[in-house]
Amino acid sequence: MALSHLAASASRSSSLLKPLSSALSLRRSISGDNSPLTVETSVPFTSHQCEAPSRSVETNPKELLTFFRDMALMRRMEIAADSLYKAKLIRGFCHLYDGQEAVAVGMEAAITKKDCIITAYRDHCTFVSRGGTLLEVFAELMGRQAGCSKGKGGSMHFYKKDSNFYGGHGIVGAQVPLGCGLAFAQKYSKDETVTFALYGDGAANQGQLFEALNISALWDLPAILVCENNHYGMGTAEWRAAKSPAYYKRGDYVPGLKVDGMDALAVKQACKFAKEHALKNGPIILEMDTYRYHGHSMSDPGSTYRTRDEISGVRQERDPIERIRKLILSHDLATEKELKDVEKEVRKEVDDAIAQAKESPMPEPSELFTNVYAKGLGVESFGADRKEVAFLREAMHDYSFLQMEKSFYALSFIAQRSHSSVGTAHPVLIYPGLYWEDSFSTKKEEACA
Repeated sequence: MALSHLAASASRSSSLLKPLSSALSLRRSISGDNSPLTVETSVPFTSHQCEAPSRSVETNPKELLTFFRDMALMRRMEIAADSLYKAKLIRGFCHLYDGQEAVAVGMEAAITKKDCIITAYRDHCTFVSRGGTLLEVFAELMGRQAGCSKGKGGSMHFYKKDSNFYGGHGIVGAQVPLGCGLAFAQKYSKDETVTFALYGDGAANQGQLFEALNISALWDLPAILVCENNHYGMGTAEWRAAKSPAYYKRGDYVPGLKVDGMDALAVKQACKFAKEHALKNGPIILEMDTYRYHGHSMSDPGSTYRTRDEISGVRQERDPIERIRKLILSHDLATEKELKDVEKEVRKEVDDAIAQAKESPMPEPSELFTNVYAKGLGVESFGADRKEVAFLREAMHDYSFLQMEKSFYALSFIAQRSHSSVGTAHPVLIYPGLYWEDSFSTKKEEACA
């Protein structure tokens, strides 16, 4: 039954729906249809030290249509970010997620906002799946005040604490121990929630990952380690970097599951299974077999270590959005035209968000000194003279209120006081790229003026 037929029985007043990112905007009452559908995953799950979940996944028209819209939104958002970067409106590092959208939407469908997610620097779409807005995304990418991190984090440091999304981390693999720490807090609190710690195949050989996994297994923490295996760590193919690229088996004593990461329903089923397992038995590893269409980052063309035929082949055979589109059409849940209309709506939504983000001002210079220390706390430095502790606390409090041009002297003054004797000339770093050398006594007066 086509979408228009399903909507015919609804009243005219309720047949139109507002376009919302949290609910599909197909302009028909079908988006509220929760009649069950059973769909089989594209390929079987492969398990390690556990019994694989069923390939038959329970879903409904509303969920499928939501998957389509959310992934189309993410895809358009990342393509727009590519254009903004090339126009030099986005600077610095920028890692795009197009091709991997099924992991973000499938995972979110299996959990609640009380569960935690922490990831690496390819974080834009995960932030949106946690409830972040397009305005927050584009404003942060362009370094504006309306960004999710007030324009100070940029592409790699998205954050949304109210939805338990803890970033956005630039150091390869460093988010995994933090994720296990979140899982420890969850177990300590007995709140029956879990943490998904995402990392790429390029981080899978990090020692800190195995250390965190070991302690998680010892303490039966509700930690789910998710390896988003897009098969290339920067420009290095997995087989060149890992003797055993079967990442779901890497836990040895920890169970694992290999999942088709280009199938949103398979991801949903795997994450549901993993959450149940983690709450009862402790950690588990999920390997998401996925693929990124862009290079590692915007500085990488992505075509020197893989062929264009390989990329186009994945697009044609495994694209996550096209899979859902075919599923919707095969079950007569919508027409091709109606799905095209959704994509047009998404394009407009993205364009409007970009226009809003451009209107947002840059952060004030004073923002350089916010979110550095917890409010009311300073810094402690223990040396030969223990009196330095009280001195530093007072100095840190004082310099935070100085004008921008004087704050450089204050920083230098504090650093000198910590590392050299009074009155001794000593070079210190007072700001990236700016060095200054002079006596303590002269600059003390200037810094505290």
